[in-house]
Order: sequence, then structure tokens, then C-alpha cells
Amino acid sequence: MADRSYDAPVLTVSAAAELAGMHAQTLRQYDRLGLVVPHRTAGRGRRYSLRDVAALREVQRLSLEGVNLEGISRILALQRENAALLAALEGLRSVIDPGSRVFAASTTGDVESVPRGRRARTRPTAEAGSGVVRTSGALVLWRPGR
Repeated sequence: MADRSYDAPVLTVSAAAELAGMHAQTLRQYDRLGLVVPHRTAGRGRRYSLRDVAALREVQRLSLEGVNLEGISRILALQRENAALLAALEGLRSVIDPGSRVFAASTTGDVESVPRGRRARTRPTAEAGSGVVRTSGALVLWRPGR
């Protein structure tokens, strides 16, 4: 699962350069080459995320190992492709092995995913005039093909 703060484009060029241990001009050059492309503000200013800084460090590490910029570009593209394929595979696994996910009706009537062995959150309901409060214990288990 992606961490939103890790992907938040909040660092200026100088701040990202300092975190990556590089000169700001190097970051601008990598942007022009398409190696690490930051987000842009409305005024076209560059804003880097912590994920971008990690990518800059990876570029630096590969460069120190003797990989040229074209090779680094290909390696980064393959890493992104691999991450996308792993995410797609995980999605397919959840479809193939439906027993790994349990769905239940939420208090609003929506369907929500619930961890195995847990019940959905329930909302207490009062019976008219009895003073008794009951909670629903309904659990919906979906298994396709059964």
C-alpha cells in the first residue's frame, strides 16, 4: 500500500537536492532527460516527493557503479514496470483465491472488506419502547462459483 506522505510533492529543487546529496542543477538535468520527473506547481515550479528523492539516490548509486544514463533510464523503467506487474498480480490473486477476502455489509449498507476472523462494525439499534439495544451480527461471505 502506498504511503501518501511518501508521494506528496512538497520538496523544492534545493531541498530535494540536499536530501539526495546532489547539486540542484543535476536534478534539473535529470528532469530534462526524463530520469526523475518531479510534479509541477501551477507556476511550473518543480516539486519533489520523498519517492523522487529515493529515485535520485538510486540514479546516483547506479551512476557510481558505472551505469550510463541510458542504462539507468532503462533500469528505472523496468523497476516501475515490475512494481505495476506485482500490483496487478496481487489483484489477480485476490480474485483467484476469494477465500482470502471477506466482505460484509457496513452500517450504511455498503459492502466493505473485513479481515478474516473479524466482524463488520455494527451500529446499535434500539427496539421501540423496550429499552433493549441490539447490534446486527450479520456477516456476508462471498465465494464465487459455489
